[in-house]
Amino acid sequence: MTAQSLSDRIRAHGTAARMLQNAASGAYAFPIPAAYTNWIEEARAWRHGAVLLNQSYHMTDLYVRGPQVKALLERVGVNSFATWGRNKAKQLVCCNPDGYVIGDVICFGLEDDEALLIGRPPVCNWVAYQAEISGLDVTTEFDIRSLENPDKPRKLYRYEVQGPRALEILNAVNEGGPLTTKFFNMGEITVAGCKARTLSHGMGGAQGLELWGPYEQGQQVYDRLMEVGAHYGMLRAGARAYATAAMESGWIPSPLPAIYSGDAMQAYRDWLPATSFEATTSVGGSFEPEDVAAYYLTPWDLDYQRVVRFDHAFIGREALERMADGPHRVKVTLVWDKADVLKIFAGMMEDFPAPKVMEMPTGNYTAHPYDQVLLNGEMVGLSTYPSYSANERAWISLAMVRADLAAQGTKLSILWGEANGGSGKPHVERHVQIEIGAEVHPWPIHEASRLGYRAQG
Repeated sequence: MTAQSLSDRIRAHGTAARMLQNAASGAYAFPIPAAYTNWIEEARAWRHGAVLLNQSYHMTDLYVRGPQVKALLERVGVNSFATWGRNKAKQLVCCNPDGYVIGDVICFGLEDDEALLIGRPPVCNWVAYQAEISGLDVTTEFDIRSLENPDKPRKLYRYEVQGPRALEILNAVNEGGPLTTKFFNMGEITVAGCKARTLSHGMGGAQGLELWGPYEQGQQVYDRLMEVGAHYGMLRAGARAYATAAMESGWIPSPLPAIYSGDAMQAYRDWLPATSFEATTSVGGSFEPEDVAAYYLTPWDLDYQRVVRFDHAFIGREALERMADGPHRVKVTLVWDKADVLKIFAGMMEDFPAPKVMEMPTGNYTAHPYDQVLLNGEMVGLSTYPSYSANERAWISLAMVRADLAAQGTKLSILWGEANGGSGKPHVERHVQIEIGAEVHPWPIHEASRLGYRAQG
């Protein structure tokens, strides 16, 4: 019988961990050109000049409408929505009943009774399910990412202009009133006669804006941004550069959603289709537990405890209250040892099998990479999303490590590659594991981002 649900797929594979570890899908894709010029200078542009990022295609959009929108958001969100409404945006963080993270998205207040959730699929799917079972007076509408529906135009275009010269460009193209630049506040801009809405945030330690409007106006707006941006040296970032942005900014984009185990989540697994992102996604790396729950992360692992508010009833509240006193792992940036990284690349010119190939500029080969962080052979944390930073001139990853090891300068190591020559993923070549030295640094690794952009949050 053909699998109809996520539950069916898990049963067919025996365990959820085995299903995920051997899934045929690769890294999360960004369906834009790999590069417009070259990915190194495109990545350097958000630190040293200005860059245009096209975010119109790779994220799931979920519209939630109705008089009880705020009640639904409060039901699913660990963070408070007491002051949320029109022109307010928040990072919505959702947990399962046991307090483990399902994911996060940006929640835009389009109106007091209309929210737009933007991000990877897991949170949007979870919120749509909760809307369906909650009995609240809300409706939901998906605008599916182009990866899953390539022939259907999106409802909205979505661009970002970022970098030290971003506001110069945005003010130069703006035909409307003053721009809203207060962190995570929404406003408006008019470009080429087209009115768009904006969100203020930044990359590379400088302010920038995200702007969006009807998809059919997208090319007109894009052309005007490029015309004016050319006078300021603005580049466009392709998929290769874009994929490194999260590591520099200190955001772990896709924790494995904590949905694959537990009786409390069974009905949701039955609800999710067998073709869903959650049912077809993959995990990879040297951390390969038999119990899928070992992959689950807490808000403290991701440094989201900063937004947890116990001022409302929400899914997972009781579990998080029990967790609050710890102990907790701490999120850090790991800078990989140069000489050890070079051993990986040297292996490409030595006998097969060699260390797992490191794709440039992002080494993750699944949607959810998890590598063991070691100290004297003992596992002391998890490393995610290895990326080459053209700005830091180093390979870096974001990790969560034991609290006593989180000080800057601490020497650890990362076990790179999968056990026993590799899993059953068809895109993973036979290889041998190798231990890579790493040094603990803060996140975001760039000081201006850490003291400026992050401090505003």
